[in-house]
This record gives sequence, structure tokens and C-alpha cells, in this order.
Amino acid sequence: MTDQKIYMSLAEILARESNCLRRKVGAVIVLHRKVVGAGNNFSPNKCHQCKDIGCIRIQQRIKSGEQQQLCRAVHAEQNALINALNEGETVRGATIYVTHQPCVICAKLLINAGITTIIYKEKYPDELAIILLKESGVKLIHYEEGE
Repeated sequence: MTDQKIYMSLAEILARESNCLRRKVGAVIVLHRKVVGAGNNFSPNKCHQCKDIGCIRIQQRIKSGEQQQLCRAVHAEQNALINALNEGETVRGATIYVTHQPCVICAKLLINAGITTIIYKEKYPDELAIILLKESGVKLIHYEEGE
């Protein structure tokens, strides 16, 4: 099994543990073949979970790729960054494996955190995220099963 397949498998496991009702996402940050951060999309600590009170995005019929700020969850990429930094890890120069292409909010965070490569499995309809990642020089790679 290749390293890419191992790290994407870890992201998929994390995604399954998400409590999001709409899209379960997992993310793993790797630097020098070491996992330095991991996360899934989950409501902030001590806050109500969508599985318990319902999804704002579903209730308001918000389309994918629009109004990402209207969501209770901290995204998987954000949680992976937070978890890495809380453990004193650096992420500059790292690769992140994500089950879904990052939204524009996560893309901006990943760019400024110094992530150099994003490997994602599922596409997400957010053209601005793609534009910013290209402008910044962050490699955006679509993961194909079997790689």
C-alpha cells in the first residue's frame, strides 16, 4: 500500500466519525512522512452538535459551495490545523490529505499556514478556492482510487 493510500484511508476513517448530517469530511496533515495533524468536521467543543439539533444548511436550503460561514461545524481542515498547532507541530511545507476539496475559507487558512500540497478525493463546487490555491502556488491534486 502506498503512502498516499494510507494517508487518504486515515482521512476516510476520520470522515466516518464526523457528526455532520450533510457531508462527512476527514483531513490528515503529513510532514516528512509523519502525521502532524488530523481532524474531521465537527461542531466546536461544548456546542450543540448538528446530529442533535439539525443542520442550518439543510434547514435554509443552502447550496454546496455557497455561504460556508453558515455552518455550525469547524471544517476538517481547520480541525487538523488546530490539532497540529495545539500539539506544537509545524505544518509549513506539509501535505494535507482531505476527503473533499477544500472550500475557500479552508483554502485561505491552508495557504497562510504554509501547506504546500492538497490531495483530495471528492470535488467541491468552489471555484474561488481553486483560483486562490493556483495563485498561491499550492498544489491541488485530485486523488484517484488505486494510486
